[in-house]
Amino acid sequence: MPDTAPQAAAIVLAHSPLTGPESWGALPDELRRRGHQVVVVEVRDDDVPPYASRYVARAALQVRDACGDARTVLVGHSGAGYLLPVLGAARRSARAPVASYVFLDAGLPPSRPTSRLDLLRAEDAELADDLGPHLAGGGTFPDWTDDDLRELVPDDARRSALVAGLRPRGADFFAEALPLAPDWPDAPCGYLRLSPGYDAPARLAGHRGWPAVLGPDDRPGGHFAMLVDPVAVADDLQALLALL
Repeated sequence: MPDTAPQAAAIVLAHSPLTGPESWGALPDELRRRGHQVVVVEVRDDDVPPYASRYVARAALQVRDACGDARTVLVGHSGAGYLLPVLGAARRSARAPVASYVFLDAGLPPSRPTSRLDLLRAEDAELADDLGPHLAGGGTFPDWTDDDLRELVPDDARRSALVAGLRPRGADFFAEALPLAPDWPDAPCGYLRLSPGYDAPARLAGHRGWPAVLGPDDRPGGHFAMLVDPVAVADDLQALLALL
């Protein structure tokens, strides 16, 4: 008899609009080694308004080209978490089902039109209070240097690639109201916390009844653990997917 079991959903890795796909490190290869189909989104042309819509449009095209109408697990890191529902809506409009959403050390999507800076204020008030005047004075974020990230990401090649892929943004990016997706969530959601800086969204995910995997507070690499210990991150991601 033919095998009628449904094909496993492809894992789509969506990087933050503040970084590039280099932030995933060796995680895509580790997941592929375990038998997963993996699509790594790469968006570098969302540099004029509307920033969020441009990011989603480019990502949706890449996922369509790679996956067609196959089922997908949408995984967003950091600021990509805000945009996962809109990316999911783009998949649904193409009649392509979303199997689940995973927020990997990521911000949670707003329920009303809200800016990135306002969302950051709810997640980390101290950082937002520092960032607001910095942006108003013409500064950009993130403005990390190689030295800033040396302790967090000791591997020279990985750290250099991460820094080269950073996409510092100005005040208008952080003030933009983010688009919303109707009737979301339309699929199971889960949270994978890599670092204590994302305790607040991880707690909120738990309050919503979402499955969550909370990594150790001292995980090597912290927010960028994928660059330091992709095997451990892959283990945690698989454990979370098993709960969804």
